[in-house]
Amino acid sequence: MIYAYVRVSAKDQNEDRQLTALKEYNVSPGNIYIDKQSGKDFERLNYKRLIGKLKKGDLLIIKSIDRLGRNYNEILRQWQKITKTIKADIKVLDMELLDTTRQKDLIGTLISDIVLQLLSYVAENERLNIKQRQAEGIAAARERGVKFGRPKIYDAPKLLPVYLRYKNKEITQKEALKLIGCSERTYYKLVKEFEMLIDSPDN
Repeated sequence: MIYAYVRVSAKDQNEDRQLTALKEYNVSPGNIYIDKQSGKDFERLNYKRLIGKLKKGDLLIIKSIDRLGRNYNEILRQWQKITKTIKADIKVLDMELLDTTRQKDLIGTLISDIVLQLLSYVAENERLNIKQRQAEGIAAARERGVKFGRPKIYDAPKLLPVYLRYKNKEITQKEALKLIGCSERTYYKLVKEFEMLIDSPDN
């Protein structure tokens, strides 16, 4: 039986490039397992389903080693599990040497293992570099004054006195915004809440 595994890192990313590469191998659509999830570990629903289906003599096709995952040690463990424990074959389309259906002698296996370790290391190193670049980007943005995290939650009843002062023309809208500490857009949302509180039958 021939299976294929496809992975993209996020739900809004497109897997078409990987699916196109699989066409010439005539993999049944029902045997193509797709995850839209980070490759940092193997806690992925469809990957687990795939592993549960694989049997001795089956073939698993993936576009590139980083589609399998990006954690060096975990890639090696999963490769051993598939090829040694389950005794299925793996074919990595972007790397001819990572094809366990070929060169099944000792030298072929040794070459495959060496290439796998090298590429697995490269995949994880790239993942770590991405995290480093993200951290540096966030740090640089914070220096420029960009704020991260959830937006501030305003307690409408507590801020009602400020609104009433504005309503009674004791302060200007600009002064009200400053006292509340919010944007004009947020202020208008709060105004609606204030008006609902004022119009409420319980008030």
